[in-house]
Amino acid sequence: MKVLVIGGGGREHALVKALKKSERVKKIYAAPGNGGISHDAECVSIKADDIPTMTDFVVRNTIDYVVVAPDNPLAIGMVDALGSIGIRCFGPNKAAARIESSKVFAKALMKKYGIPTAAYETFSDADKAADFVKSASFPLVIKADGLALGKGVIIAADRNEATSALDSIMREKVFGESGSSVVIEEFLTGPEVSVLAFTDGKTIVPMVSLMDHKRAFDNNEGPNTGGMGAIAPNPHYTAEIASICEKNIFLPTIRAMRDESCPFKGCLYFGLMLTPQGPKVIEYNCRFGDPETQAVLPLLETDLLDIMEAVTDGRLDSVKARFSAYHAACVVLASGGYPAAYKTGFAISGLDEQGGIAGSAVYHAGTEYRDGAFYTAGGRVLGITATAPDLKSAINAAYKAAAAINFEGMFCRKDIGKY
Repeated sequence: MKVLVIGGGGREHALVKALKKSERVKKIYAAPGNGGISHDAECVSIKADDIPTMTDFVVRNTIDYVVVAPDNPLAIGMVDALGSIGIRCFGPNKAAARIESSKVFAKALMKKYGIPTAAYETFSDADKAADFVKSASFPLVIKADGLALGKGVIIAADRNEATSALDSIMREKVFGESGSSVVIEEFLTGPEVSVLAFTDGKTIVPMVSLMDHKRAFDNNEGPNTGGMGAIAPNPHYTAEIASICEKNIFLPTIRAMRDESCPFKGCLYFGLMLTPQGPKVIEYNCRFGDPETQAVLPLLETDLLDIMEAVTDGRLDSVKARFSAYHAACVVLASGGYPAAYKTGFAISGLDEQGGIAGSAVYHAGTEYRDGAFYTAGGRVLGITATAPDLKSAINAAYKAAAAINFEGMFCRKDIGKY
């Protein structure tokens, strides 16, 4: 089969590497890909959200299967467009992708179907939102309604921070039209858990649980990022909690989407908070997380293409997804200044000719390959993942591999896996 993976970050590199293991995959393309992905797939210079050009490429190159990985192409209907011409895809259609592309939709869904989440209010009028926070209890959470590259969530400690956040999102439009509406919700406390799940709209198969690290700096300080690292499984996610989540959150969500005439097929990401009142949903994502994918896929033992095709065909109940009992740790190496302004174009040392390093998996997120060398080309540059029989060994191995790599301005969190 000829497979196309749409996207160009660390998540997509992890998907490409996993799909390469399938005996049925004869050729992998990535659009647009990146410097590291170019050593595992043929990269095509097409923007991930360019539906007409992407569709034309798929037809001209007789692609058999397409994996749509990033949120924006899913939100604007890439799966719908490809499906309309008979191309089989992994990923939800536009209607189902609203579970991520509109936080207002997601919160209303949870409220209607009794899925546990934080108390909230939604606003499309900046003045009314500002009036609300004047009498609100703090801290509280302010979320831009639409997609914002993982940075549209602000935790406001007091009224001044809340007002400033609303001004940035709704008046200054720092996230564009994604900030036309906001969700303001109560601040939940407890351990966070990420669970990615395969689903064909009927059956749901949760993957190994994860702990993500969103803040830029150690001790969960600094601004929110796209993610600075992850471990799997999450030590807080017990078998008992998993059972509660399946009963009260996972299955009700799948049923709710089906009842709303937008059944979800693809990878559904559950961002959870284990509160004193029980597990609650913080957010949904309509696709594989980043860098969670880089930590969970190395533990997958079943052919990923087999699972994906079963999702597409609505027969997920016929496939057994097996995961290793090992632990995984992913450490993200980022450009100095990220997630704010940063410089790129710096040479990366410590990688072999294929962009890897002995003993660990290296997933390229923001790199360029030219003249036989790798250079930085993004905020999050590399994800270094190690697996081991226990968590401590996995973390130590990931940091040991990361220490061998260097580029100007490079930084990473030193406390990935601390809980």
